[in-house]
Amino acid sequence: MIVLSDKNYRKGLYPFSSTRHVAEIRVGILTIKEKWELLLGEKVSLSHEDAEAAIPANLLPEPGNFEQIIAGNYAGVESISRPWHIFQQNSRALQADFKALTSSLHSEPVPPGVEVINPSGIFIGKGAVIRNSIINAETGPVYIGEGAEIMEGCLIRGPFAMLNGAVLKMGTRVYGATTLGPKCTAGGEIKNSVLMGYSNKGHDGYLGDAVLGEWCNLGAGTSNSNVKNTGGEISFCLPGFENERAGTKAGLIMGDYSRSAINVSFNTGTLVGICCSVHGTAHPKKFIPDFSWGEDKYAFPKVLNDIGNWKKMKGEELTQAEIANLEKLFKQTL
Repeated sequence: MIVLSDKNYRKGLYPFSSTRHVAEIRVGILTIKEKWELLLGEKVSLSHEDAEAAIPANLLPEPGNFEQIIAGNYAGVESISRPWHIFQQNSRALQADFKALTSSLHSEPVPPGVEVINPSGIFIGKGAVIRNSIINAETGPVYIGEGAEIMEGCLIRGPFAMLNGAVLKMGTRVYGATTLGPKCTAGGEIKNSVLMGYSNKGHDGYLGDAVLGEWCNLGAGTSNSNVKNTGGEISFCLPGFENERAGTKAGLIMGDYSRSAINVSFNTGTLVGICCSVHGTAHPKKFIPDFSWGEDKYAFPKVLNDIGNWKKMKGEELTQAEIANLEKLFKQTL
């Protein structure tokens, strides 16, 4: 059995590695673990240690390179080692996942009233609902998962993926390479961003060159800047890796269970930890530590209560494993 180890990569992939194994990070359509299992046709094992013959969990397997990786040759293999690499690698990963996922699957037909460009690059899963929108797969494939919904008037340019149960609200404008994980809701304008799962950007506002973890929510009017007025290089305040440059386009990194109030404007290169409520200022700091409640500390009982409320909206609930991990992480901030 293949073993994926994230021991040497967890620190550099904060805040997403705080709440999941690195192999459970979504890049493209699938998580890294799911990519391996699709390509191998069998389950893989995850480890936080240097297991014997373990494969680095941050490598991105594709149909053309996974056998090379198993053989121990990592030359030319793309990987993620910082959180901004997720949106930087999303186009390539999405296109590779689309090829691997859809090669043996049958797409549902394009519904009447939907205008498409390059229909061969579009996959529609069972039960998906698409109404009076424009889908352009000329610039990259478009994957629409089972039970997903695209409301009227949406404009979509690939590469783009929305997984099972995800929703695009009326008039949403999406530029590739963008991924909406399971049960995500999106609206407004989005470009080159990944919402890992169960997160919402349901209203007008801009999200670009960004990554949101699971169970995040951006209030109405929330936007992020992704380019400096100077056009210069952007850096993030990543703990332990201060002021590493992320290129000239980089927006928002937000950990699991974090939220913003209405009309919050995030600067370029803003990093928000896990379990944060960003409110009380229109322009928050570029680094917001875990369990922040505005400028104060989030009380742990309220953390669990509020996460539970958000989960109920999508028919889910906090597990005991999640509660135990969050309690451990909260104690580390004291």
